[in-house]
Amino acid sequence: MQAYVGIDVHRRRSQIAVMDDSGRTAVNRNVPNGRETVLGVIGDLPVGTPVAFEAAYGWGWLIELLQDYGFEPHLAHPLQCKAIAAARLKNDKVDAAILAHLLRTNLLPEAWIAPPDIREQRAVLRHRAQLVRLRTLLRNRIHAVLADHGCDRGANCFSGVGREWLETLPLPDRARRTVTDRLEVIDALQVVIDRLDASLAEMTKTDPRVKALTTLPGIGPLTALIITAEIGDIRRFSSARKLASWAGLTPTVRSSDRTVRYGHISKQGAPWLRWIMNQAAQTAKRTPPYTASFEQIAHRRGRKIATIAIARKLLTHAYHVLREVDAAQQQKEPCTAASRLTSQGRDTKPRASPHCCMSRPRRAR
Repeated sequence: MQAYVGIDVHRRRSQIAVMDDSGRTAVNRNVPNGRETVLGVIGDLPVGTPVAFEAAYGWGWLIELLQDYGFEPHLAHPLQCKAIAAARLKNDKVDAAILAHLLRTNLLPEAWIAPPDIREQRAVLRHRAQLVRLRTLLRNRIHAVLADHGCDRGANCFSGVGREWLETLPLPDRARRTVTDRLEVIDALQVVIDRLDASLAEMTKTDPRVKALTTLPGIGPLTALIITAEIGDIRRFSSARKLASWAGLTPTVRSSDRTVRYGHISKQGAPWLRWIMNQAAQTAKRTPPYTASFEQIAHRRGRKIATIAIARKLLTHAYHVLREVDAAQQQKEPCTAASRLTSQGRDTKPRASPHCCMSRPRRAR
């Protein structure tokens, strides 16, 4: 019989429910997280058994385990599962059984599971962004110490000239020790950030999507790399509006009869993509293609809302750029496969493909 598995994943333990075709729960057990303990419950199930679990804290090890042993993983959207499977009684057993039931009835709201290479790229880029945030925090704390002693200045305090200026300040011993310790941590962080930048620079050179995105204002190589890593496969979005909604940059709508109210952005979606688009909009709003729209919206709604609007418009343009690059790559793939067959001598007259340059009719002489 076909089995359906629902797993309620937690940090240290997980609840596993196995349901059959009739909806009967055969197993509902709580086990510690680990390969042996999980396989002890579902290891006897046939290859290809569907397994559903929510996108919760620390699910990476589970997806690798399921894929290695031939199970069919399904990543559930937590917010939509909560709306569909609302129950008065809620505990781990009920949650795991509900996931299995939604999977059995084909009602499970699924989220996209990024491939391993994209997950690895996201991890590296997010690691770098967090290190930069930590460096910014330390710099701000140094500025706060200097401001407490009336020594802060508007120029850069962390360049060569700025470091010399910091050494000449008449600070008390406690403040001097604080500034020195934070400068040492900043220098240590800078070494790691530079090493990550060197490895990421090699990735930007080989990705055609990065080169295409850098033609947009406010988007540099590193920003483009973050955008491509967070979006992943652009073909999973049928329109630019759906991509903006997934990023949480579209306004909320409350309508009843003829009354329609638009609120702030939903902020439900990819937080890292929303953050990087806001960073890019800070520069894009000062460039000619977006300046007029920014000033017009800022006059009516304020500068913050206008910046969000520019971020949404910039993401829309990035969507169309990525679609064009993806279409160009799809056209090259059949041509590359045909030339490979010809060079190997397997087929001297490759079959014409509708997306191949060899399928074009010859000109009449």
